[in-house]
Amino acid sequence: MPPVPTIAIVDDDHAIREAMDDLVKSCGYECRLFASAEEFLAFEPRSAIDCMLVDVKMPGLSGIELQAELNRHSARPPMIFVTSHKDERTRKRAMNGGAFAFLGKPVDIERLIGCLESALGHC
Repeated sequence: MPPVPTIAIVDDDHAIREAMDDLVKSCGYECRLFASAEEFLAFEPRSAIDCMLVDVKMPGLSGIELQAELNRHSARPPMIFVTSHKDERTRKRAMNGGAFAFLGKPVDIERLIGCLESALGHC
């Protein structure tokens, strides 16, 4: 049996992390929760992460800065941004940096699940 995909949730809001954790687990995936981009960068082995759900605006490094850092130093899993900061300039930066998707909060659950499944190759 293939291993269960692991989804990283990187968001400074505890309630959002917990809600996303519940949603991701209800889809049958494993979860790792990170309160900041820096906490994610300190995690090893990052290769154990199959997809990432990332907020844009966080204290310290933003989600866009995390994306740039990961792009510089390693292969990274698909990144799905989930943010209340959904201006066009930020969306373009994320997508030009290789984001798989850019979704606004409050997130459409069906759309998020569809993006996760597509990112993981389960379509």
